[in-house]
Amino acid sequence: MDRFRQMQVFVAVAEEEGFAAAARRLQMSPPAVTRMVASLEETLGVKLLNRTTRYVRVTEAGQRYLEDSRRILGEVEAADDAAAGINAEPRGHLTITAPVMFGRLYVMPVVLEYLRLYPEMEVEMVLLDRVVNLMEEGIDLGVRIGELPDSSMRALKVGSVRQVLVASLDYLSSQGKPAHPNELPQHTVVVPQAGSMHSTSTGHWRFFDGREEVQVQVKPRLKVTTNDAAIAAAINGFGITRVLSYQVANRVTQKELEYVLAEYEPPAQPVHILHRHDRYSSNKVRVFIDLLSERLREDSSLR
Repeated sequence: MDRFRQMQVFVAVAEEEGFAAAARRLQMSPPAVTRMVASLEETLGVKLLNRTTRYVRVTEAGQRYLEDSRRILGEVEAADDAAAGINAEPRGHLTITAPVMFGRLYVMPVVLEYLRLYPEMEVEMVLLDRVVNLMEEGIDLGVRIGELPDSSMRALKVGSVRQVLVASLDYLSSQGKPAHPNELPQHTVVVPQAGSMHSTSTGHWRFFDGREEVQVQVKPRLKVTTNDAAIAAAINGFGITRVLSYQVANRVTQKELEYVLAEYEPPAQPVHILHRHDRYSSNKVRVFIDLLSERLREDSSLR
């Protein structure tokens, strides 16, 4: 039995966490998928999957084999792309991850443009407000906001965002515009809860006056689980909220919100496109990164 095909089937079962779902993805029958995985385990002499009536999970040995299989399959795909020629039209499947709101506002339009340009491509968007391990989760590339830890990922900086305070003109007209962060405890504050990767719900907000850090303890009257909800409350004149600049850039342009204490903002956070080292040689990945980086660098709200 072809080992390459066995790896493809095993990866599909592990990622779908089920034989039936993997069979649908591979357009095979469930019994054929089950037999192929069983044959692979028998050949290797190791159990790769734990099976119950409710779920399928990789074992410790299975996790290592999954990572190696993904790498090998990716290298084979890259070799195919190279053989077909660097100018060959992208085709196949691409998995992309990004923070929820950033993905919706900035990445999704580029994905749609990419799909229109290359009709042989399929894209899966994974929008999550958590740090995603590209290698472990089988994702080709991602967008990350914030400083990057040392890793085996390659990173391309495409812009930056700021942590900003905003409020509606109605609120500032009625309650006054704070001139210093120390005045915030006298204002109505709305914060996104910790479910957001970039939330500020700790109660301590950090500012910089150009020379040193200023910390302010705020007591929110309203806590919400999404940045969208916090922004909506601010637009409705309820109070001041703190979000990332890209999340409200259009609202400020449309005069629905106004920046507050801009001169005390913390340093800007970089925006990077990340990709696995072994994936960049793939034409479909390279073409998408080129398109996405061009579009993001053109956007004035990410400067």
